[in-house]
Amino acid sequence: MTTAPVNPTAQAAMRLRELVFGAACAAAVRAAARLGVADLLDETPVSVTDLAARLDIEPRQLRRLLRALTCYGLFAETGDDQFEHTEMSRLLREDAPNSLRHIALWCTEPWTWEAWPKLDEAVRSGRNVFPELFGKEFFDYLHTDAGDSAKVFDKAMTTSSRQSAKDFAEYLDLTGIDSVADIGGGQGHVLASLLEKHPALHGTLLDLPKVVAGADPRLQEGGAFSARARLVPGDCRIEIPVRADLYIIKNILEWDDDSTRRTLANVVAVARPGARVVVVENLVDNSPSMRFTTAMDLMLMLNVGGAKHSEESMVQLMEEAGLDVVAVRPVNPYLHAFEATVRG
Repeated sequence: MTTAPVNPTAQAAMRLRELVFGAACAAAVRAAARLGVADLLDETPVSVTDLAARLDIEPRQLRRLLRALTCYGLFAETGDDQFEHTEMSRLLREDAPNSLRHIALWCTEPWTWEAWPKLDEAVRSGRNVFPELFGKEFFDYLHTDAGDSAKVFDKAMTTSSRQSAKDFAEYLDLTGIDSVADIGGGQGHVLASLLEKHPALHGTLLDLPKVVAGADPRLQEGGAFSARARLVPGDCRIEIPVRADLYIIKNILEWDDDSTRRTLANVVAVARPGARVVVVENLVDNSPSMRFTTAMDLMLMLNVGGAKHSEESMVQLMEEAGLDVVAVRPVNPYLHAFEATVRG
């Protein structure tokens, strides 16, 4: 079959049609993840009939799902009604080293399908629409009304944090640093990665009490790094009672600007002049992952009223707080590190 050439106007129209059906693509990825399709494929092509039998589902509908996903590079059709893995589809496997299965599920959770249609209201009003939709703030809803979604969230954040922690540990130069403080560091994957790589390093993890209580076992009493790790429960927006040579603030400055200012000011208040501060964030500009990051930015607008930063806005907030930003460098395609020192 020959394909007719497509002129630029028709190409634009075709692309727009694809974009407005973006929900179908997201739903197809979610369906494949929930069905476990990627987990049952190995390195050889499998027929739809055999794959459907293993999954105990209807082959005709599975074929339609897989064919849709091949259009986006997830799975490939090899002929004879067979499909095989692609580099992207392997990332949906539960056991993949850099699995994105839980991220795919988190970004397509049931509440998202109710929130996205309200994006115009969030843009018009300048406030998050989540309380109006569900009667309570996002995290209250997640942990009281959506237990299954909360579990998906925890798995997605844990997976993402572990992966980026390794990249960050490789990126960070700790020459002359004896102590680090991971501010709002969640379960402490970044801190654990740094302590593993640098045997003489000491570190502190500060986060909310219930978060610190679930810290990486290596940091807890009896863990591999417990002699060099301190766990401090607290809210970095209120106080940071930790002195260190280096302060790490990774992926938490996504609240309103006032909360960000308070967090940065609390670091400056406790740190000695010249102490290093590294802020790590996804950026909505100057990044090869802008489609992903700007989508995250819109989701934050909807659910918590937060925002991802541009390089300019992050530097401005840090400088206002009393930090001198000396460099902005990529950690990986998704993250940038803002290197700064506390002003003397």
